[in-house]
Amino acid sequence: MSIHANLSPEAQERLNAQNRNSTISSAVIAILTIVVIALVLSIFLLPPIFQQSPTVKVIHDPGITDEPPIEPRPVADPLKRKPTPPAASSAQTRVIAVQTVSTVSIPLPDVVVMEPSADYGDGEEFALGGNGDDFGGSSGFGGIPHVFSKRCSAEDRMARLLSEGGTPQCEDAVVKALDWLQATQNPDGSWTNDHPVAMTGLALLAYLGHCETPQSPEYGETVLRGITYLVDIGMKNDGRLSNKDATSIQWVYDHGIATYALAEAYTFCNQLKIPIPHLDTVTKQAGDMIMQGQNDDGAWLYKFDSGAGGDNSVGFWQIQALKACKHTGLWPTSKFTKPSREALGWLDKVQGSDGAIGYRDNSSQSPGLTGGGVLAFQLWDKGSSSEAKKGVKYVAENSEFEWGQESSNLYYHYYNAQAMINHGGKEWQDYNLRFRDSLLKAQNPDGSWTQAGIKHGPVNVHMATCLSTLMLEVYYRFLPGTGGK
Repeated sequence: MSIHANLSPEAQERLNAQNRNSTISSAVIAILTIVVIALVLSIFLLPPIFQQSPTVKVIHDPGITDEPPIEPRPVADPLKRKPTPPAASSAQTRVIAVQTVSTVSIPLPDVVVMEPSADYGDGEEFALGGNGDDFGGSSGFGGIPHVFSKRCSAEDRMARLLSEGGTPQCEDAVVKALDWLQATQNPDGSWTNDHPVAMTGLALLAYLGHCETPQSPEYGETVLRGITYLVDIGMKNDGRLSNKDATSIQWVYDHGIATYALAEAYTFCNQLKIPIPHLDTVTKQAGDMIMQGQNDDGAWLYKFDSGAGGDNSVGFWQIQALKACKHTGLWPTSKFTKPSREALGWLDKVQGSDGAIGYRDNSSQSPGLTGGGVLAFQLWDKGSSSEAKKGVKYVAENSEFEWGQESSNLYYHYYNAQAMINHGGKEWQDYNLRFRDSLLKAQNPDGSWTQAGIKHGPVNVHMATCLSTLMLEVYYRFLPGTGGK
């Protein structure tokens, strides 16, 4: 049985109106909900279609207020940037040296020449002063021994040249000579066909005297090829630097000059981080050979014979080479104490009462070599000794320089120029005026010097040019070795 309640017409109408309002309210709420959800999605989830990259400001407050705002810098698209075309004179030049035609091939280092900056080699890069046995810093040329430093800055080089009595024409003459040497180098890196090892050593000394290394923009390749040629010779001969047979009486000239050049080259290349394969090995072997070749008298003879006496013309090159070897750091410095002491003891023994030092033990035989003896004392810290001073006095009173005459023998004056500038004072000033302008006038238009017909003088144009160049580099090649100034 069912019970039904009947509503009145008025109540039924109110109920229907309430249902209609509920339906409308539900529809409005649903629509509003959909709109709100759409708005939320548009704000937080959908990326903007047109929007620039925001500028991000990074603020570091070190305690200083009111700093001006940093303007953002536009960043160029790297894909659209065009490469800069190389300049006509590129700052980077790859040094390429030819292989020497020998059974021992020296692998050539891949050296890139960098153009030095405008402030390269200022005075602060060098550790100046001292006796030349210490090394400076590790940057630039700072590691080069003090005694080499002044040659490695064009500004310092010119200042030194002018202060020591040179002229700008001296520097011009040196550059012309280096250009001539570059033009006359053989394809294998050597110079001349007569005594090529010694002549290559002299050429390298001329370049190194101007601080031209394998990294030099103008002469780097030339220097590298010359070094490689000598290293190749040494590798073939277990450190003996000569293309002559060991029975030749004169191969020791080749060896002394080339060892001198390689030792200086090693010092530069080592400090400048220029890797040249076997340069250290050959330099070490060559230096050891000089020390082993010294005889009981403290001197050196042809073929490094162990007999009595000594040939000073040969010995001076060995003495210079040993000092250059000392700068390399390849030996403990104590290694040079005995050979240098005994070498100077021999020169003291053979020096004449007038201060002259000759060819052998007779001071009157080729006394023009006296400057070499004086230089030997100066190189080994005896420049203030009575022996050195007597030698300087002899050179000052007996040397002349008239081009074309025996008095201008470049072989003698190569030593005299170094000995006199090391001594300094009036003796140097007088000697400088004696040779400087005459030597400048004698230079050929192509940059070379020709000196023929002089007894015991240069045997060829190349040797005359190298010795003349070294004489004109004397103003800055080394710092004075004594306190005589």
